This record gives sequence, C-alpha cells and structure tokens, in this order.
Amino acid sequence: MKKTDTKMGAIHAGFSYFLWGLLPIYWKFLEGVNAKEILANRIFWSFIFMLFVLVMTKKWSLFVHTFRGFAENKKQMYALTLASILISINWFVYIWAVNSGHMIEASLGYYINPLVSILLGIIVLKEKLTVYQFVSFILAAIGVGIITISHGVFPWIAITLALSFGLYGLVKKLINVESSVGLTLETIVLAPIAAIYMIYLFFNGANSLFTAGWGTDLLLIGAGAATAIPLLYFAKGAQKIPLSLLGFLQYISPTLTLILGVFVYQEHFSKVQLLSFIFIWSALVIFSLSKTKLFNQKEVKLQKEKRAAL
Repeated sequence: MKKTDTKMGAIHAGFSYFLWGLLPIYWKFLEGVNAKEILANRIFWSFIFMLFVLVMTKKWSLFVHTFRGFAENKKQMYALTLASILISINWFVYIWAVNSGHMIEASLGYYINPLVSILLGIIVLKEKLTVYQFVSFILAAIGVGIITISHGVFPWIAITLALSFGLYGLVKKLINVESSVGLTLETIVLAPIAAIYMIYLFFNGANSLFTAGWGTDLLLIGAGAATAIPLLYFAKGAQKIPLSLLGFLQYISPTLTLILGVFVYQEHFSKVQLLSFIFIWSALVIFSLSKTKLFNQKEVKLQKEKRAAL
C-alpha cells in the first residue's frame, strides 16, 4: 500500500472520530425522545440519505451491480449483514446509555474500544507492533484498567460498545466494498424493520416524529446525515490503514467527548479519571512518535542488536 494511501486513510479515519466526538451535542437535543425511536430514525434516514449520495455521486449502477453480485458472493452478504447488526447494537446501547444517565460508562466503552481493535489486529490479521507501540499499548491498557476498576461494577455497557464497534471495524476491513455502497447495503438490511417500527409508533400515537415540533423533526431526520457522514469517512480510512493505527485514532472521539463533558456540560472529572487520562495520552504520544523516522531508525537498530545477540 502506498504511503499516500495510508496518509489519506489516517486523515479520513481521524476526521470520522472527530465528528463522533462532537456527536453527543446532537443527541443532547433529543433527550426527550425514546432511544428506540431515535435508533429507528437513524437507520431509516441514513438509508434515505445514502440513496441520495449514490445518485449525486453517480454510483447507483455500482450499487446495483454489487447488490446483484451477492447472489454469487454469499460471504460478502453475510459480512455486510453482520456489520449492520453490529453497528445497530452499538447505536442503540449508546443512545440508551446517554438517555439513562450512563454517559461515563459509555465514554469508558470508547476508551476500551481501541484496545479491542488492536487486539483484533494482532490476533486475526497477524499485525505486529514495534517495541514502542507495545509500550504505548501497555500504558493505554493501564489507563483503561484504572477507569474500569474505579467504576466498581462490571461495565457491561462499556464492554458492549467496545466489542460491537471493534468487531464492526474488523468486518469493514475484511470486506472489499466501496464505502458509500457498503454503507447503503448495511442500512438497507435493517431499514425495513426501522420503518415498520416507526409506523407502529405512529398508529399507536407514541411517535415523536411529526408530533414534537419542527425542531425535533429536523433533528430526527437529520440523524441520517449525522450518522452516515462519519461512517463514510470511517469506511474509507479503515480499508487503507493498519487496524492497530485505527485503534489508536479512536481515542480522538472519547477525548473530545470528555472535553465536552467537563468544560461544556460541567460534568465531574475525578482525580482517578485524570490519572487514567494521563496514561492514555502518554500512550498516544509514544505511539505517534513511533511513526517518525527517528523512532523507526531506533527500532531497526534494536532489532539488529537483538538478532546479533542471538
């Protein structure tokens, strides 16, 4: 893979995590809406938005060709179905956590998530870490461990968020489908179910869409674009960079969320959280430096000395 491809992949993935880090601001405006209805709207309007994107980018024929190709390539169909299920689980648990006052545990999930991605990269894709990257991994693990232990109970919300999105990233990396086409196919799997649920709410008078005011309507419909845009950038980035690098870029999102929580929404930031944050940022600094020429030269020297000693 060319260096330019890797660089653009890192930029795309990094931007997706930047958008996700700011997304809690969006969901704060929908606190009064049921989590299930928000999820249904996210799925349905994401599908509608992606159809629009395909038409505007002239990729409709590619979408039709890929869709028809599933008749011969069952593995891709199963993989995309699995991806749609995993991301839907992630969306629902996160929305429920925010609406139920479990924001801290949700943030913990996205701090654990990069570790899951790194481990999947090592175990499944046989990716290797340098000495410096291994040190940064250990520091990050200590930081996440401090948060987990201080939480006091088994963080099932955090674990579910971390595993669902970590596995989603792995599945997206293993399948070779154009990003916008892939996302459209993911949403088309669950869009009919989402539409049926929205109709059910409407006929039972329990819907917020078109009844709670035009502001709520715009936010629910706009959830499609707010959901699809970062996922498109994530899909572009995930296919061009190592899963280990993807894992560390994921710290951008929870870091921005933490900043919003402390400085915008005035949430309590304990000394334990600060300590774990220091470990995690130390890991990021070391990992970033490990990508520079100076550290790469040192790594090569260490490997040569190791072989000479043997």
